Amino acid sequence: MSKKPLILVTNDDGITAPGIRTLIEVMTTIGDVVVVAPDSPQSGMGHAITIDSTLHVEKVTIDNGPQEEYSCSGTPADCVKFGVKQLLNRRPDLCVSGINHGSNSSINVIYSGTMSAAIEAGVEGIPAIGFSLCDYKWSANFEACKAYVKTIAKNVLENGLDSGTVLNVNFPKLDKKHIKGIKICRQAKANWEEEFDKRTNPQGREYYWLTGKFVNLDYGEDTDEWALSNGFVSVVPIQFDLTAHHSIQELNTWKFEE
Repeated sequence: MSKKPLILVTNDDGITAPGIRTLIEVMTTIGDVVVVAPDSPQSGMGHAITIDSTLHVEKVTIDNGPQEEYSCSGTPADCVKFGVKQLLNRRPDLCVSGINHGSNSSINVIYSGTMSAAIEAGVEGIPAIGFSLCDYKWSANFEACKAYVKTIAKNVLENGLDSGTVLNVNFPKLDKKHIKGIKICRQAKANWEEEFDKRTNPQGREYYWLTGKFVNLDYGEDTDEWALSNGFVSVVPIQFDLTAHHSIQELNTWKFEE
């Protein structure tokens, strides 16, 4: 018998979130699963790591599944680092992060703790996928995601990913019967138009809430935003080499000498 693949599972919503529980359920049908996830929500943490305080990791039992689970006081990126360097007895064959409660399409990938965990695995040379559902509710229904999560994960295990590439997968908020399939996409050009809502507390001290709206500036039909708006699961291959290669030739024409 061939050895089962070793799969590291993490997220940013916390180890008890319904999204990660769904992801664990699916991954245990594919391989041996070790979960290392935050002990509390870490949404919007991006690629933050803990360097100025201690980390606490505790082995836990959340349900009766065959997986091994650890809760970590750190960020999603911390969870991946700790799992790979400290807990696992061999290199994982796959790292999956999510399923996030809320979209990580377009520019949201920059801020996402879910995707940063997947990217951290990619930096370590581990094939990795971040999964997100476009529903922020804790009670979100992840049932329609299961079959797609399984087929995408199995394809990555069978085919691998190019070095430096991680998959960003987003699911529309639809019942399974209304999802049209999978689209391989590019990241849409979009941003957040943000404001700071200024308020005053009962002691007279000013404070602020970050508010804003998401604005899609991209009308292409090959983007993740278009796919999600039209009933498809979007799959975007992303890279963590941030070099703007197209600018190197132009910059080499500049005169930097005084």
